[in-house]
Amino acid sequence: MPADFHKPTRFPPGAFGAFIGAEDPANLSRVAHDTAAALLARVRADPDPEIVRRLVTYTDSHGIDAVAELWSQASARSLPGALWRLYLLRTLIRQDPRGIALAYQRGAEVSRTIDQVVAGAVAPTGPDEVRDLADLILHGAFAGDFAVALERAAAFCRVTSAGTADLADDADASDATHPDRPAELTRRALRLTELADELAACARLWRHDALD
Repeated sequence: MPADFHKPTRFPPGAFGAFIGAEDPANLSRVAHDTAAALLARVRADPDPEIVRRLVTYTDSHGIDAVAELWSQASARSLPGALWRLYLLRTLIRQDPRGIALAYQRGAEVSRTIDQVVAGAVAPTGPDEVRDLADLILHGAFAGDFAVALERAAAFCRVTSAGTADLADDADASDATHPDRPAELTRRALRLTELADELAACARLWRHDALD
């Protein structure tokens, strides 16, 4: 992970979430939880469409690092952790919409679950469709059912993980130009599965009024 970020920040392939923490973890945690709770409460109390739109597209102009500084070190099963993962997923999709769309479409073909129905992506799913879905999910977190938004994001990650793993099986490790491709795709599939588990856990906690 690069030490210096640019705006908007781009992640290298497979580098999802390694950030250097603040000097005072307790203070960082308190700020993360306070800002996440205050932001969500304020917007959900008065979901002005323009404010919601600006929040959804915030990282397009300010960079993902602006969100990471606040929330990336929070527990995966916390409100700031959940919001961070929603923004991170949207950023990953927007950085590689074609690659993500290919993996999602493959996952929808090989998956034997209802995850693609829960995710709600338009079929056939191309780059525009995955970008739109990312915006819809984040919009739902601010102006809809927060647990449903988390569950849709988790389902999307599971489908994309299945597709990524299937693409890894197809990759030719003997290809001298891309010898690390299968391993890279396998790691990405694993991280997407972990991300799905984290988002799903946050959804369950939210439904029990225990996500803070």
